[in-house]
Amino acid sequence: MLNLLFSGSVKDWFSLVLVNSVMILFVAGIAKWKEVSPTKLSKFVHYWYPVPLIFITFKELYLMIKPIRQIDYDYSLIQIDRWIFGADPTVVLHRIAFPLLTEFLQIVYATFYFLPMILAVSLYFNKKYLETDYVIFAVIYGFFVSYIGYFFFPAIGPRFTLHNFAVTNYELPGIFLTNFLREIINSGESIPAGTLNPQLLVQRDVFPSGHTMMTAVVMYLSVKFNSKTKWFLLICGSLLIFSTVYLRYHYVVDLLGGLLCMLFSLWTGKKLFNWWQKLFNKEILR
Repeated sequence: MLNLLFSGSVKDWFSLVLVNSVMILFVAGIAKWKEVSPTKLSKFVHYWYPVPLIFITFKELYLMIKPIRQIDYDYSLIQIDRWIFGADPTVVLHRIAFPLLTEFLQIVYATFYFLPMILAVSLYFNKKYLETDYVIFAVIYGFFVSYIGYFFFPAIGPRFTLHNFAVTNYELPGIFLTNFLREIINSGESIPAGTLNPQLLVQRDVFPSGHTMMTAVVMYLSVKFNSKTKWFLLICGSLLIFSTVYLRYHYVVDLLGGLLCMLFSLWTGKKLFNWWQKLFNKEILR
């Protein structure tokens, strides 16, 4: 719908509409396949197709947000941080930075996409199937809520605005894996090594902090459903949220926005999930 509405601004609108149409048919086909032939393979695909779907959608935003919005809100986000703290948190945290801590937090940051999978697998193997379904729904729904936020408040983050992105590896060095993991993350955000003017090309995905929002969702649900992995998720998740500022990916106000979006997505998401379950006379979540 957005691509059609803003077809005059989005250069690749027709291709994106086509891709989305194919994905809609793909999702409907998987649902029908599982219903008609509930084999291990159909169930596996049904549970795990959202993983590539989320990434594909994230990359689609790269082609949409900047042409549609044509403005970044970093200045406003920086001013809010300064109003709250009287300083720039990423600059302050640089005083405690040292390679071993940077290495550790960069590894923790890279676990982001695995945390929801860990929770879902833990619940599934403990035969908590309704809870597993809800976690998968809550994660997908939460990601899309954060994506809507990127449209309202596009921004590129402190590693470009408050720091010199080109010298990040020198200013915030790790030990063994830090640079490698950074390059993977940068490539995922459309700025592989050697990109000229990366601040112009990087994805606008700062506010709200999706890392904070989705990690908080996973942490909350791991406790709510008493997952055996809850202590790992709570500890790793807390460190991950801290790492988003320490590693200069986010302003602190992004984290606050992420937590507010987390509360909104859990509140509305449960209502939507139970409405859908009732529609098909299935068990609802208490």
